[in-house]
Amino acid sequence: MKTLKDIDWESWTPRDPATLVFVVEQDRILLIRKKRGLGLGKVNGPGGKLDPGEDAVTCARRECEEELGIRVGELDCMGEHKFQFVDGYSIHCWVFRTFTYEGEAIETDEAVPLWTALDEIPYDEMWEDDRLWLPLLIQGQRFSARWVFDDDRMLDHEICLVDHVEPGGPRQD
Repeated sequence: MKTLKDIDWESWTPRDPATLVFVVEQDRILLIRKKRGLGLGKVNGPGGKLDPGEDAVTCARRECEEELGIRVGELDCMGEHKFQFVDGYSIHCWVFRTFTYEGEAIETDEAVPLWTALDEIPYDEMWEDDRLWLPLLIQGQRFSARWVFDDDRMLDHEICLVDHVEPGGPRQD
């Protein structure tokens, strides 16, 4: 399994459903440096796996509170990722954008907050795919993407621009 064609996407089922959230404020974006879990040490947005019985929007809100101590406002689902790793791990991730939040982002056991200028996003410290889709999110373009990774190295991908993304899919019971 090294390319998208090696995967039966019609029957593909992710091991983990998850979320990512990006708070955009004028000319800057709120990123985090992950202190544990998938992507340890990398820069990303806050987010994580859905808890049992939780939908994607609820998860996104909870993860922002747990990782940064902020309460996000209206969440706009901007995209979805289907990640397949060659070791067998898979994750379906819904990506949200918001322009409003309450509180001040603080460091927690899970993350260090990084307010970053939109023209200074540290892509070299992020997952390899981020430089391909994060500009779409910032510009307000919705997307649906599929990725094949070997550890943290991207092997293949496909990004489709879409008009609508339905967040969360089925609840995880």
